[in-house]
Amino acid sequence: MNLLFSTVLEGSFKFPSDVTRKRGTGGGAREKMAVLRCRRDPCGVICLILTYFSVFYADYVVIQYVLIPAYSDSVWCTLHGSVFNLILLLLLACHSKAVFSDPGMVPLPDTAIDFSDLRSQSSRMNERGCEGWTVCSRCETYRPPRAHHCRVCQRCIRRMDHHCPWINNCVGELNQKYFIQFLFYTGMASLYSMVLVVSAWVWRIRNERGGDAEKESEETPSKHLIVAHYIILLVESVLFGVFVMVIFYDQLVSIITDETPIEQMRNRLMIKDRASSSSSSSTPSSQLPHHPSHTRKPKLALLREVFGRGSVFCWLLPLHSSPPSVGGITYSALPDYDV
Repeated sequence: MNLLFSTVLEGSFKFPSDVTRKRGTGGGAREKMAVLRCRRDPCGVICLILTYFSVFYADYVVIQYVLIPAYSDSVWCTLHGSVFNLILLLLLACHSKAVFSDPGMVPLPDTAIDFSDLRSQSSRMNERGCEGWTVCSRCETYRPPRAHHCRVCQRCIRRMDHHCPWINNCVGELNQKYFIQFLFYTGMASLYSMVLVVSAWVWRIRNERGGDAEKESEETPSKHLIVAHYIILLVESVLFGVFVMVIFYDQLVSIITDETPIEQMRNRLMIKDRASSSSSSSTPSSQLPHHPSHTRKPKLALLREVFGRGSVFCWLLPLHSSPPSVGGITYSALPDYDV
């Protein structure tokens, strides 16, 4: 018999009543267990705590030891403080959206399905033009094209980029926008804090040379404490700034080339295997079987698939944006499997 199914982002998998099913735990219970395993990841929890601690520490040092001593009698103190805290607010908003948003988990069926007969027909599935649709042996369900299984979340994620411990969540089809925005504002906050610290340090050196050191020492904390905070904040800003900018660039390249890191690695292995096969045999590389990739799209269309169809200004805000297709992303490719 033919098994016909489709999936929509807001929907779930629907299977005919005559499909062979196995007894076991329901999909809802397995889904809750997967979410708990993801949220209880020790590395992810530690990275979340470190992220929030670093943000609040940077805000404390900038306000207490940079702006107030250097710009207390100027309007620049209020201006710099407002802009810096606005950046931090957007940073935390984007981070929260990336943490708590669904990255694009493939819905689980209510009951487990027996795929033993299906796996033995993998060659026939490709002949029928069902490439891209696969069966996940861990989730025990079908997964749409470009979906991969995350060992930390214990779920299949649509267009999975990677599992990021800094958001304790996967970066996938539905939360990649918020993750990139988080990287962007983290880089801006790092650069801004470095500029403020350097300017405050220069101001302090000029005051010491100008003979105002005695007056300043009566009103501000000790010099060694201030210098220690400056150095710690500079090191933190440089480390986080360089780190997030590298990942930010990698994310943009992944979007423009329309290949996730997992797909890039898989394609490299396929090219390497194809080259080794052609060198070991007399068959030309052009005659070897080739697995076609997904259709290439314009770069602007690829960016809008991630950031939405709104203006470029809205791309910088952690706002919910509808996907390019009306009513959500619908997988129209319907596998035709014999069970």
